Amino acid sequence: MDNNNEQNGFVYTYSAKNQDEIKAIREKYEKREESKMERLRRLDRTAESRATALSLIFGIVGALILGFGMSLMMSELPTILGMGQTTAIIIGILTGIVGGAIAVLAYPAYNFVLKRERARIAPEILKLTDELLK
Repeated sequence: MDNNNEQNGFVYTYSAKNQDEIKAIREKYEKREESKMERLRRLDRTAESRATALSLIFGIVGALILGFGMSLMMSELPTILGMGQTTAIIIGILTGIVGGAIAVLAYPAYNFVLKRERARIAPEILKLTDELLK
């Protein structure tokens, strides 16, 4: 039966929907050269994403430490840990202050990393923009 189809020139093609899906999957695996505009966008996103990641880490860790300090002061955790109430309150306040300070440092850390990353990639960004503006 296949020989018959080959002799008659019968060729089966997928539907347009399947063709589009096949092309989309193939594009994921094909290695293609990045255009200058795509590279410019990627470099700009990289600087911001690194700064955002670091500030999120600072904010989340600080909030967790702050929450632990609050739970030391406001729950039954000190009695479970075998601490006195006064000791737990003092440790809770100090832990909360440290956690709050770390959380507050998230924004300055974001600005610091953003400036450093932008300074690091500035020559390449300027070179690409000069080429694109010509």
